[in-house]
Amino acid sequence: MHNRVLRGMLTSIAHQGNELMPVDTKAATDRLMRFLAVEGVTGQEAAIGRELTAALTEAGVPAEAIRLDDANTRIPVPTETGNLIVDLPGRGALHNQPRIMFMTHMDTVPLCAGAKPKKSGRKIVNEAKTALGGDNRCGCGVLVTLAAELEKQKLDHPPITLLFCVREESGLYGARHVKLDELGSPVMAFNYDGGSASNVVIGAVGADRWTVEIFGRASHAGVAPERGISSTMIMALALADVKAGGWFGKVVKGKGASARMGTSNVGPVTGGEGRPAGDATNVVTDYVHVRGECRSHDGKFFKEITKAYKTAFEKAARKVTNAQGKSGKVKFKAETDYFPFRMKDSQPVIKRAVEAVSAVGGTPNVRTANGGLDANWMVRHGIPTVTFGAGQNEAHTVDEWINLDEYDRACALALHVATMR
Repeated sequence: MHNRVLRGMLTSIAHQGNELMPVDTKAATDRLMRFLAVEGVTGQEAAIGRELTAALTEAGVPAEAIRLDDANTRIPVPTETGNLIVDLPGRGALHNQPRIMFMTHMDTVPLCAGAKPKKSGRKIVNEAKTALGGDNRCGCGVLVTLAAELEKQKLDHPPITLLFCVREESGLYGARHVKLDELGSPVMAFNYDGGSASNVVIGAVGADRWTVEIFGRASHAGVAPERGISSTMIMALALADVKAGGWFGKVVKGKGASARMGTSNVGPVTGGEGRPAGDATNVVTDYVHVRGECRSHDGKFFKEITKAYKTAFEKAARKVTNAQGKSGKVKFKAETDYFPFRMKDSQPVIKRAVEAVSAVGGTPNVRTANGGLDANWMVRHGIPTVTFGAGQNEAHTVDEWINLDEYDRACALALHVATMR
């Protein structure tokens, strides 16, 4: 112990049997700072993929164990690169145990472009007026640190797959489109995303994303407004109807234990790709494009919320007519982004996660999430997956910061999970 203190960098401890396994937290933080400095917004992950590959190689992972898959060829929106997959063969007494997987995502939200990370005591903050990118450079740091410590300390562990997903922030596409045979058949997985390292997330909402195109009729708003059909008015009536019906924002239908709950939101309102909705104040707007989402832990209920929006837009289109008696039209499309899940408490992956959090000094907070996770798709693929945090706070905002004590704990947690007997 004294030698570790003298080196001044080994503060997080995991256990193998009765042995203490220190994590080199200085190296772990250095990796995190290195990854935070690499821009990689969703869909543009090639540069961070190269940086992660370099860091893994420096940590002693053989180049032939690191590869990119071709998920980007199946993702329906432009994506620079595939998921990064690493195969760590088992070692020692655990070498023939069932394979496990650790995963995270390597993209950030677009707001992180231009971030300038800076250490400030036991925090990492941002000198730029952007989001920081801790979501999910912290997860990347944890996984590379895990590989580095397993190699440096020659620790016994089962076969391990590391998966760094693309396009999590824009629809969980990397996890959705990964081929299962690329992952080596893990029996369980541990996903790193936002929040505290003591969080053990065992379920999450499902969500629809929807778009509606509203077609009206243009007319001069001062000379002949009665000839026009206002797409803007159709939208306004539809959204007022949705709100009056209790389908906007926090949605609760029923009471008590049988109450069904979810959320919905209306996002960008435009005139199509990069165009404003409407051409001028003196023209009746003939086209509006609206995007929104509906979520719930109940797989049927988020569809019901989506249906309420569709019905409201169709009803509003029939209501708005011009002097000739013609009405507007709508084209409503909905697609399921991800499906809800809630694993049973008896799942071995949950038991392992809870025990590991306690072992590294945390108090397990077993919970469900109201946001989508790559775990949604992993569970749907048949791989039981829990999600831990890694010290990210105020993610997706200009106030984002990283708690280094939590990040250190997340690194120790990964090492403990990987080496449990």
